[in-house]
Amino acid sequence: MANLRRRGSSFFPGLLLLFVGLLLLLHNYRGVSIGEVVGHWWPLILIFWGGIKLYERMAASRAGDPDAAKITGGEVFLVLGLLILLGIVVGVDYARENLPGHVREWGNSFDFDLDVAPKEVPGDARIAIHNGRGNVSVRPSDEAQIRVSGKKNAKAWNENDDQQAADRVGVEIVKNGDGYEIHPSGVGTGDSRISFDLDVAVPKKASLTIRNEKGDITVADMAKAISVTNGVGNIEIRDTGGDVDIETRKSDIKVSDTRGSIKISGHGGEINVSGATGGLTIDGEFYGAIRADKVAKGVRFVSHRTDLTLSQLAGHMEASPGHLEIYDAPGNVTVKTQDDITLENTGGKVKIENRRGNVEVRFSAPPKDDIEIDNASAGITLSLPESSSFEIVADCHSGDIDSEFQADSLKLTSGSKSGDSHLEGKYGSGRGPKIILKTSYGSISIRKTS
Repeated sequence: MANLRRRGSSFFPGLLLLFVGLLLLLHNYRGVSIGEVVGHWWPLILIFWGGIKLYERMAASRAGDPDAAKITGGEVFLVLGLLILLGIVVGVDYARENLPGHVREWGNSFDFDLDVAPKEVPGDARIAIHNGRGNVSVRPSDEAQIRVSGKKNAKAWNENDDQQAADRVGVEIVKNGDGYEIHPSGVGTGDSRISFDLDVAVPKKASLTIRNEKGDITVADMAKAISVTNGVGNIEIRDTGGDVDIETRKSDIKVSDTRGSIKISGHGGEINVSGATGGLTIDGEFYGAIRADKVAKGVRFVSHRTDLTLSQLAGHMEASPGHLEIYDAPGNVTVKTQDDITLENTGGKVKIENRRGNVEVRFSAPPKDDIEIDNASAGITLSLPESSSFEIVADCHSGDIDSEFQADSLKLTSGSKSGDSHLEGKYGSGRGPKIILKTSYGSISIRKTS
């Protein structure tokens, strides 16, 4: 009987606890959005639960006790309890980010003016701003000095306690090695009752590093490199003359008109980048739309589901959940993803590897470089001008090939297996690029661009 009880006990509760514990750990230390994960992937709990119960039922039947693997009331309450726990975490995060400021933290909030003496610095100084909580705005100055103004915000149960808390803290400018640092003073580590909204003026040619825990960051009209690390809050950087490096845990990001390269990493929401003379690199998990316009040296985007390289972007790129769109990319395009893809007017080689997403590629002018598209469980649509010349090999497993291009040298036949299709041959009078198309459980359509 002891052996039967061991066989009948379920290991689903243990696996579920491990999964939820790991999810909460990633939420705390890596900024993973539990709302996004649970919202998209909650059916996996039911799938795993059902799979485990099927396995346990078969094992129990072989052991002569088919009733040992039933779903128990304890398991049901465990699932409901953990979903409620995750809902509470999501609700607390939402309240912190969206409810009015006096509700986000306990107590009443009062603002007090900052009084910071300006400091003379070299015109090309290295300046670091380390702020815990609060907004940071940086602008250039024609004077060789650092000037800090703004507000200090204290939260307490009454105004007298607020005043006392505000009197104990401030902001100071100190020399640190061969650079200068702006940071709060008198604030204990992790004290969420105190925040500083900083308006900082620095020499235009200074290099700048900003580290913030929670709050919005705005930088404009700086001539040198900028590095920003932010936990939670929006980031906007515009009209800069050097490289921009941003690391975030949970931010919406906007970068415009920079004469350098841009690197964005971490986790966050939306990204909007426009007008960069260098390149754009995005490495991380961003759950909002990623938009880029006119990036001279191309785009590199790496996430858990997408690996994209554009050598140039003269037009527009947008990567939103489930869809990737690229318009007017004069150079080479290489992408590996699991989303629907729309690609229009590329000027170089095209290489696409996709799963479970439709691929549509359109050319308004005859392509000059090779095209290779490998898809699975979805279709491919390729549109070319009638004046194009090309050599093509197309294979479709369990699907049809439909081509508007007709020539004696183009042969459409059945594939090696029933339901397969194969197209091979040349079209046009000149020597054109080589086109290789492969898909399964979807169709291939080759159209003439109108």
